[in-house]
Formats: sequence, C-alpha cells, structure tokens
Amino acid sequence: MKLKKSVLVRLIVCVVMLFVVLGIGSATDGFGFGSLGDAISEVSWSRVLRLFAMIFGVIAFTTLVEVILGLFQPENHRARSILSIFSSLIKYVAAIVILCWGLTILGVNVSTIVASVGILALIIGFSAESLIADVVTGTFMLFENQYNVGDIVEVGGFRGTVTNIGIRTTCITDMGGNVKIVNNSAMQNILNRSDMPSRSVSDIAVPYGTDLAKLEAGIPKLMEEIFAANSEVMKEAPRYLGVQELADSSVILRFVVNVDEKDIYSGARLLNHDLLLGFRKLGVECPFPQVDVHFDKDAQLR
Repeated sequence: MKLKKSVLVRLIVCVVMLFVVLGIGSATDGFGFGSLGDAISEVSWSRVLRLFAMIFGVIAFTTLVEVILGLFQPENHRARSILSIFSSLIKYVAAIVILCWGLTILGVNVSTIVASVGILALIIGFSAESLIADVVTGTFMLFENQYNVGDIVEVGGFRGTVTNIGIRTTCITDMGGNVKIVNNSAMQNILNRSDMPSRSVSDIAVPYGTDLAKLEAGIPKLMEEIFAANSEVMKEAPRYLGVQELADSSVILRFVVNVDEKDIYSGARLLNHDLLLGFRKLGVECPFPQVDVHFDKDAQLR
C-alpha cells in the first residue's frame, strides 16, 4: 500500500507530537489526575504545562488514528461506512476526553460536577432533541444497513453518492461536485439506487415512411456492434423493446441497456450517439421538425 507524501508527513508530525507530549508529561511528573476529592486548587505552571501537553497529545493521537483510517480504502461499502462513522465518533470522544481530563488536571472533582449537573443535563437534553434524534437515527441506519458510503441515493430530489456518514450528518455529492449535508434525522424516504438494477434508456425517432420490418432485421447486429464499442460501460448488448409511441411526425422506438448506476447517464448518451450513427448506416435518418406551407393559387388570383 503506497503512502501519499501528504499522508506520510502527517504521520511523522503526529508521531513527533506524541513523543514530545510524552516527554513533557514525564518532566512534569506525568499526566497526574490530581486528587478527585479536592476542589479547584491553585493553578501552577506545572499544571498548565501538563494541561497543554494533554490537549496536544489527544489531538495528535486523534489525528494519527484518522490518518491510519484514511489509509484503508475498502471496496465493500459497508466497511467504508463503519470507518467513516468511527472517524466521526473519535472526534466527539476526543473532545469529551480533553474536557474531563483537563478539569481533572486542574484539580476539579469531575465526578461531583457530573452528579450536580444531572438536572441541567436533562434540560439540555430536551432542548437538544434534534441533536439526539440525529445521533439515534444515524445509529439505527448503521445497524439496519439502509445505505453505505459509496452508494448512490436520492433524497428529496437530490441525487448523488454518499461520501461520508457521521454521527450527526450524511454528506451526499452529486455528479457536479456539489455536496449536500443532510442531518441523519432528515434522511427519510431514501431511494438507494445502488440496490436496484440500473438501465439507460434511449428513445429514438424514425420517419413514418420507414420500412420498419427491414430496419428491425438489422437491429440485432447493430446492438452487438454498440456493445462491443462500449463494453466498459454497458454490461450487455442493448435491447430493442419496440415501438414506444406514435408521435405527430415520427415513430418513437425504445432501446434499453443495463449499466451500473454511476454510468446511467453516460450509458444513455453513448446509446443515443451510436444509435444515430447506426441508423444512418442502415439508411434511416432521424426526422426533425419541418413545416409544410401550402398556397392556394385561386385565392392568390382573387
């Protein structure tokens, strides 16, 4: 597994930071937790130094874990989702560790504070109902395997690829590179296109005067030629379904081809292109809107 230069630099920096932090911790009598039974004691330079060393140590460790997780790019969408959620979770855990450990280093009895703010936490919990809903919904979606990183989904008319699943939000990127961030609790009525067979559709028009029987006799060979030219996108030869519509000035023929969901639009473009050229080789030109003007000679003479 080859490491990118930027990733290697981050790894080296994280390791150096960890060694520096460990050195500072040793020089200041370690990361002592202090006496949990004491109230806030007098803040000394030693405590401040240990506090900053602890903060940098946790950040360095968190960054190191994220870099290591970033080295893994599994093909399995489920595995990628678990890595994405774990990467998001570790940030929240790091913030909690810094808060609690920092207060302890300063001599604060964290256990007493936690017990005393129980009612306050309950009030905050009710006011943060949407936050809790996002976390709970994200957890259930993970266990129920509704969608994963790499899946192509459609939510509220927005279609794109799931690029990140966090504790609170999900990121969806469309083909134009636009990123939509959706709260997990708002991920409802999801259409997971990756779990469905995908077909590109092409409707092509031919004039009413076309010898349809002769044209249909040459279609099978044309389908094989189109598949041979686009086998990297198309999973099999396109299929001719028949007459789709009798329009005002043309007969609409429908063709479909099985593709991966990510190629559904490119498959349709390729099919349109090759059908147009193929029909011309078969002597059939696709019609275009025309206007016939008729003059009444008798009306002109009057």
